[in-house]
Amino acid sequence: MARRPLPRILSNGSAQIARSRELARTAADSATDVLHPLITVTRGLRRLASAGRRKWAETPKDKRGPLLFLVASVFLVVALVPYGPLLAVIALMAAAAWQGRDRAEPEPEGPDESQAERLQSLYEALVPYFCAPEDPAPLYIHGGEWEKAFPASEFDDAGRVSHLVIRYPAYFPDGEPQERTRIEHLLAAKAGRGREYHFAWEEEANQLTVTVLASLPTDIAAQHFVTAPGETVLGFTDPTEVQRTLPLAYGEEQRDVPPVVWRTGIRSTEPHLLVMGQPGSGTSTLLRCVALQALQYGDVLIVEGGGTGEYACLSGRDGVLAVECGLTGALASLEWAAHETERRLIAAGRARQAGHLPPDDTKRPLWIVLDRPSVFAHLAASDGGKDPQALLQVPLRHGRAANVTVVVAEQFDGADVLSDAVRQHTRARVVLGPAAPALVEAVLGVPPHTTPLAHVPPGRGYARLGSGPVLRLQVPSTPDPYDDAASDADRQAVLAMLPPRRTPVDSAPVDSAPVAADAVGAESS
Repeated sequence: MARRPLPRILSNGSAQIARSRELARTAADSATDVLHPLITVTRGLRRLASAGRRKWAETPKDKRGPLLFLVASVFLVVALVPYGPLLAVIALMAAAAWQGRDRAEPEPEGPDESQAERLQSLYEALVPYFCAPEDPAPLYIHGGEWEKAFPASEFDDAGRVSHLVIRYPAYFPDGEPQERTRIEHLLAAKAGRGREYHFAWEEEANQLTVTVLASLPTDIAAQHFVTAPGETVLGFTDPTEVQRTLPLAYGEEQRDVPPVVWRTGIRSTEPHLLVMGQPGSGTSTLLRCVALQALQYGDVLIVEGGGTGEYACLSGRDGVLAVECGLTGALASLEWAAHETERRLIAAGRARQAGHLPPDDTKRPLWIVLDRPSVFAHLAASDGGKDPQALLQVPLRHGRAANVTVVVAEQFDGADVLSDAVRQHTRARVVLGPAAPALVEAVLGVPPHTTPLAHVPPGRGYARLGSGPVLRLQVPSTPDPYDDAASDADRQAVLAMLPPRRTPVDSAPVDSAPVAADAVGAESS
C-alpha cells in the first residue's frame, strides 16, 4: 500500500514555527519601542501609588485625620483654580514619568582602592628608570601621583591590569632596544606573570601602551581552508594584526578567524619556508598541515629525517611523489628534485623564447618538504657521504621561477647544521614553542613585540613573512591520524583531508602512465 505524502503544514512545520516565532519577537520589540512612554508612565504611577501606601502606613492613627483633611483641601483648591485639573494631571504625568525612568546605577569613575594601589606600585617601580636628578619637574618621583603618568587604565575581572597607557619623559632612550626590554620585563613582572603583553612604543608622543593579549584558539582542527591557489594557511593570529578572516567550521557552527597566509608561486617574495622549534613544539604538525594544503593544487615530495613515521599517512596518496625516511632515498629524491627544477627552467625558458606559454608540466606546483635535515647531515658525515642539503641549492635558488617550493623544519639544537643556502633563501620564518626573545630574534631577524611565555600549547609561536611584522601564530591541530594519543575528532579531520590512494601498479592498465614514485626512482638511477 503506497504511503500518502504528509500535508505540507506537517512536512515543513518546524520552519514555519521558527518563522512565526521570529515575527512575533519582532512585533513585540516594535510594540515595546512604540509603547515605551506609556510603559514608563505606568511604572511611575505604580511607584507613586506604592510610595503613597507606604506613607499612609507609616502615619500614626491620630494624625491620619488631619492628613485626610489636608489632602481634601488640596483637591478642593485644584478644582476651584482655573485649569487646575488639567495642570494637576500634567504635573502627575510628569512626576510619574520621572519616577518611572530607567534608573541604571552609575558606574564608578576611575579605579577602586585596590586598583589604585596596584597602579601606585607600578608607578613606584618605574621611578628608577624614568627619573633623572637634573630634571627640574620630574614626572616620576618617589611618593608622586600616578594619575599624571598613567592617563588611561583598564582592569580585568580578577583586578589585574589589562590595558595601560604610560607617559614617560622625553629624555628616556626609547630608541635603544636594551632600554625597552628592561621596561617591558619590569611591567610584565609587576602587572602579573603568566600573561602575554603587547607593547606599543610611540616615540613622538612619549607614550607606551601595554595591552594584555587574549589567548589564541587552540581548538581549530585541520580542514579545507577557503584560499586561492598559491595561498597556504600557516595558522591563526590576533584580529588586530591582519585585515582578513577565514570562515572555519566547528561542527555545525562557523566563525571567522584571522589567518596567517603565506603566498607562494612565481610572484612570491617569500617562496620558501623555515620552521624552527623545540622538540614537541609542533614543527611536524605545521609541515603536515602545509603538505595537506599543497596537495590540493600540486605534488609533494617528503623527506623525513626524524624516522618517527610522522608522514606515513601520506604514503601512496595521489600527488605524493615519495615519502623517504632513509639517507639513500633522501639523496635520490632530492637529486631528482634538483634535476626536475633544472628541467622546468629549461622548458619554460625555451617556451618563452619561442613566444609560447610554458608547458603544463612546469605550471603544477612542486613542494619539497624536508623535516630535520640535521639527522641526514650527521649520517652523511659519519659515512663520508654527501649532505642532502647540498642538493637543495638549486630548488632554493631557482625554485620561484620553476614553481618549486621548499619547506624545511629543524630543531634549535640542530640549527648550526643548516646550510647557508637554507638560511639565505628561506625568507618566510616560523618559530614554535617556548623560546627566549634573543633566540626568536636570531631566527626572525627582529624581536617580537610581545612577552614570550614559559609554557605554551603545541603549535604556538611566532611567524614573520619576509620583512613584515612578527605575528603571533597558532598552528591548526593536524596530528598524525595513526597516532592513538591524538583525539578522535582531530584524527578524523586529517583523514578527511587526505587524497585517495593511487592505483597499484599491478592493477593499473598497461597503457597508463607510471606513478610518480616510479618516476622518481627512474630519474635518480
